[in-house]
Amino acid sequence: MHAITDLNNFAAENGIEGLTSHSLQALLSQHPGYTLAKAHRFLSFQERINQEMLRHRVISNNDYCAWFEQGQQSKEQIKAFVVQFSTFSNLFLIAQLKKTINADSLEGMRASKEILANEIGVVFKPDEASKKQNGQKNVNPEFISTDGSVEGGTFRFKAAHFEWLLIMAEKLGMGFIDVGRRHHGTPATLFFCDELSRLYGSEDYMTSQASSYAVENWAAAGFWDQLVSGFEQYNARNESKLPLGFFTWHAKIEAQHAAHTQEELEELYFSRDIDEDKFIRDGNEMLEGVFAFWNGLETQRKQLG
Repeated sequence: MHAITDLNNFAAENGIEGLTSHSLQALLSQHPGYTLAKAHRFLSFQERINQEMLRHRVISNNDYCAWFEQGQQSKEQIKAFVVQFSTFSNLFLIAQLKKTINADSLEGMRASKEILANEIGVVFKPDEASKKQNGQKNVNPEFISTDGSVEGGTFRFKAAHFEWLLIMAEKLGMGFIDVGRRHHGTPATLFFCDELSRLYGSEDYMTSQASSYAVENWAAAGFWDQLVSGFEQYNARNESKLPLGFFTWHAKIEAQHAAHTQEELEELYFSRDIDEDKFIRDGNEMLEGVFAFWNGLETQRKQLG
């Protein structure tokens, strides 16, 4: 408690409220690269990001998710959504692999591997309390831990995120060959996936980091909760039992990712020279790709409606 109070006092005394505790501690300890002058510049940069990137329409005004949240979907609209989302989920592996390959440090490569390995079925190794509560062999996403690391975790085929989506697809009368392939994607979905590969998986480290920051903030902005709410209402209205584990698990983990993403941005800023205009431009370009995906779903659902 005293440590937190000290950090808060330090931030207030120097006019740098808004920085994460990680950065405040580094400043207080005078870590290389961490200066008060740079802290003030970062806060100005953060304000630009908030105004020029994080107000993007796909974050602030997602028409499709606002509609989906109401729970009035037809079965055909639900099936179309699952096909497109499974295509994005599967092709995301390509972008994540490229991000891993193009990392500029071993630490960065390992961070990307965490996501990639978890996507394909390596369960995060839980703490002791989670082990006792959930068991080590559980592959139900409703109970799998969102904490921990793939280091020491166990690979299970049924823990792959695509297989969680496949369970839902099968409940809707679709099979393995009906979802997740590139040829299932609409032009809008494929544009999004290709932009992820180009920007998120870019060989240019700063482009990749800007795109990653944009993607993580989009993912943490609440659309997962909107999807879960819509599915729950669909299930209640149709007395169906679509398994929602894929979506509820992601809703839980994305709330945790937001804080980590902010720490990573601050560490990047204090350790490197950043072209602020390019960072914001690259982030917005990635968000345009995200918007294309949702706009494609919005067009598709109106056609099916």
